Amino acid sequence: MADKKSDNFNFPPVGGGKNNKGAKNGSYWLYILLFAVIIGINFFPSTPEPVPTTWETVKSTMLEKGDVVKLVLWRLEYRVDVYLKGEKIEEYPDLVAHGFKNKSAGPHYSYKVATVESFDAAIDQAKATLPGAENVERDYEDSKSWWDNGLVQLLLMTAIFIGFWLFIMRRVNRGAGGGPGGVFSVGKSKAKLFDRESNVKITFKDVAGLAEAKQEVEEIVSFLKSPGKYTKLGGKIPKGALLVGPPGTGKTLMAKAMAGEANVPFFSMSGSDFVEMFVGVGASRVRDLFKQAKEKAPCIVFIDEIDAIGRARGKNPNMGANDERENTLNQLLTEMDGFETNSGVIIIGATNRADILDSALLRAGRFDRQIYVDLPELKDREEIFKVHLRPLKLDPDVDCAFLAKQTPGFSGADIANVSNEAALIAARKEKEAVTKQDFLDAIDRIVGGLENRSKVIKMSEKKAIAYHEAGHATVSWLLEHAHPLLKVTIVPRGKALGAAWYLPRERQITTKEQLLDEMCAVLGGRAAEELVFGQVSTGDQNDLEKATKQAYAMVSIFGMSDKVGMLSYYDSTGHNDFSFTKPYSEKTAELIDAEVKELVTAAYARAKKILDEHQEQHRQVAELLIEREVIFSDDLEQILGKRPWNEEEENTTQPDEVSL
Repeated sequence: MADKKSDNFNFPPVGGGKNNKGAKNGSYWLYILLFAVIIGINFFPSTPEPVPTTWETVKSTMLEKGDVVKLVLWRLEYRVDVYLKGEKIEEYPDLVAHGFKNKSAGPHYSYKVATVESFDAAIDQAKATLPGAENVERDYEDSKSWWDNGLVQLLLMTAIFIGFWLFIMRRVNRGAGGGPGGVFSVGKSKAKLFDRESNVKITFKDVAGLAEAKQEVEEIVSFLKSPGKYTKLGGKIPKGALLVGPPGTGKTLMAKAMAGEANVPFFSMSGSDFVEMFVGVGASRVRDLFKQAKEKAPCIVFIDEIDAIGRARGKNPNMGANDERENTLNQLLTEMDGFETNSGVIIIGATNRADILDSALLRAGRFDRQIYVDLPELKDREEIFKVHLRPLKLDPDVDCAFLAKQTPGFSGADIANVSNEAALIAARKEKEAVTKQDFLDAIDRIVGGLENRSKVIKMSEKKAIAYHEAGHATVSWLLEHAHPLLKVTIVPRGKALGAAWYLPRERQITTKEQLLDEMCAVLGGRAAEELVFGQVSTGDQNDLEKATKQAYAMVSIFGMSDKVGMLSYYDSTGHNDFSFTKPYSEKTAELIDAEVKELVTAAYARAKKILDEHQEQHRQVAELLIEREVIFSDDLEQILGKRPWNEEEENTTQPDEVSL
């Protein structure tokens, strides 16, 4: 671990020796005591002693004027304390001479009495004869509390102050040495250390799929285990590797597997752990992290969500203010490949926003490798299912290959969620094992949301929803490149009142014809409403949004417009994220809008034409949907006939939602 000695604070040593500064420390207590006395005098001033007087004076000068508020008799001392009204104090010169001020707390005067009975008799007589004495309170006390002694109050507050000062000094001394919870430990690294003694149970066996990415990570661990195998030919250890990919694909899981497999120290930290509200803390923690790593070298340092500190400099809209993240990034750049060498320290970063990282961080010599962790393919999903189904009690009909075909586009985290949700559904139904149907229900719930059969829907609205979803189903079934259906439902699920579950083929590239067919199928619901009911509703808002975004992507990103041309205005580097101008002129913007409108209008007209030519089949699908609420591809095949195009086996369950 790092040396406990502070770099910035040199506290006096404790104990014997020639350099002992105990005498100097002893003088601190004199200052502390003096400061406490000053605080006590200013904040707890002693009240002046009451001025001695007689009953006759009180009666003739104070009670008669109505200046007295209260009279308190101390029985054991036969003494009466007189309390005057605060605004009347300055009218009595003897009180002012004794240190009383306007509205000073009493008692202000005191006098002696012979007996308690004589005190009561005198007060009763005064109240009967003097108008100013009618509202005077009378009270009785036996003896004064020790707390009323000003000296006791001062000593007690001084002791409290000294105790608080001792507590603070101990915390400061412990923090300066790097102890937990210290005042100056804020600049220390928060990285967790995993070494041979750490009980990390995750290994590379728990990381399924993504063979190429896993091979790269395994090679780094292998290099640290046996560096001679790689350096005998003159090679050097890579200084850093960046794991890039969508959320949930297993980047952090790979790092955990590295910690479990490596026989070297493994430091784990999040990018947000570097940033605090104090200026300079991030850079200080980077220095402390690398200081610890050098002492433990060879080792691995893993920084999760590195984009929290690695955002490109100058791209933050902070209007020139001091940016703690930039200072932290500068220190990280220096530590990774600065003047000093960090041999044996490998930095592993993980992010899903590599496009916003600073170019200096991505150059060779810092992050030498960028390992892309993509969404799993069919074979990878099958392996991931095998890992997550291992602890479940499964029915014999459950097939990992079938489940993998049902979940294209799912990440490793999504598959883990499907497996867990299927087990919960089976337990809710009090089954002895998790069945195939439980997994299908889990996929439906995760993608579409929870069924809401209790929602009250009028018959007219139910009919509109049925014809809307039947329009999607009919158009997509009759188009070559549109996604064919698995099932259609009008049972409310989540925020949607109906959903169509498609069976798209997995493909790496998409042609213009495929995009146009998909856009036409998306608009089939709105076209069906207009043809059948002569009006449209708000239920196609989601469809219009999809069609509009797809049309803009075709025109301004994929270059699929003849009028705009083969131009792409998409900036994959993210440098224009904070730009206030568009990368094209106003004239081009008008042309793009016109082209988008033309594409959407043409797709809508095509959908209406298809439904108009197949009105009877569309009506049959809608009526069957109203009757059953859920229909499948076999029902569509009986009504619309078998699709003439060759379909691949690979299927998914992606819903097309409608919220009416």
